[in-house]
Amino acid sequence: MEQSIDSNEKPEFAAGTDPAFIPLPGLAAPAAIRKPEVEAAPDGASDAVEAPEAGAAEEAESEAEAEREATAEEAAAKGEEAAEGEGEDGAEEGPVFEVSDRRGSIRVAREGIRFRLDDQEAEFDWDEIGAVATTPARFGRRFTVTVHLSSRRWFNAEVEAASRAELKTWPAELDTVLDAYFEES
Repeated sequence: MEQSIDSNEKPEFAAGTDPAFIPLPGLAAPAAIRKPEVEAAPDGASDAVEAPEAGAAEEAESEAEAEREATAEEAAAKGEEAAEGEGEDGAEEGPVFEVSDRRGSIRVAREGIRFRLDDQEAEFDWDEIGAVATTPARFGRRFTVTVHLSSRRWFNAEVEAASRAELKTWPAELDTVLDAYFEES
């Protein structure tokens, strides 16, 4: 999705220069292991009592889990509120062009243009877009949208249509949305 003019070599970081360096993904830095202390009962009995650190650790862990659940519930509530807000304003929002296939999608709406490919997204606001170009495939079913930014960079996304007939309708639908939101300066 992005052009790169610089070299393919990435800078090497080592543990000597970056203390947070972890060589393989999924590995975590070693944590200090603290063993709970076992205390004897005050009456001299041989029964061991659980150390206060172990109980505090379990309590802290349960509090952290409860906090994560509360945060997830808040995020879900905000998402529902946003979805409700979009549903109410959806008719007033204006035209939206959205096409997708098994790997990617192209969405053009009031907010701007959004490209998605697998797990990566690129969003462009209308004020940073210089031009938008489309390229329907001549023989296949691929539809390409290219966004040219004012900073002399461009990004493109491709979507495969289910049929050639569907592909033929996409440029006209995209033009109506672009006419509604994109102003040539």
